[in-house]
Amino acid sequence: EVQLVESGGGLVQPGGSLRLSCTASGFTFSTHAMSWARQAPGEELEWVSVISNGGGAARYADSVNGRFTISRDNAKNTLYLQMNSLKPEDTAVYYCAKCRTSYCDLSTPRREFDYWGQGTQVTVSS
Repeated sequence: EVQLVESGGGLVQPGGSLRLSCTASGFTFSTHAMSWARQAPGEELEWVSVISNGGGAARYADSVNGRFTISRDNAKNTLYLQMNSLKPEDTAVYYCAKCRTSYCDLSTPRREFDYWGQGTQVTVSS
């Protein structure tokens, strides 16, 4: 059974940092691209970042480029999202998702991401 479990969310002040983790099981993690997406209340799902299976290629939404860093440790079956210089508009539920193939990018259709975690809440507020 494929499982994706996010952790690391919480309440942080503007300008602060958080690191999200997504622990994967039930599939060969190292052969699949992975992504982070987020959804704020009343808003559509927004792709945040995606990383190739080996970690050599990463893409970021313009809204987070330069502030967020996606990475992965294939030995630990874990995906990360380091979030710096957080803004109130970063407040959302953050999800990790598994791509069907070894490479996906921010324009890959949602149907190509076949498993999702339960999400972790990130709240940026003073």
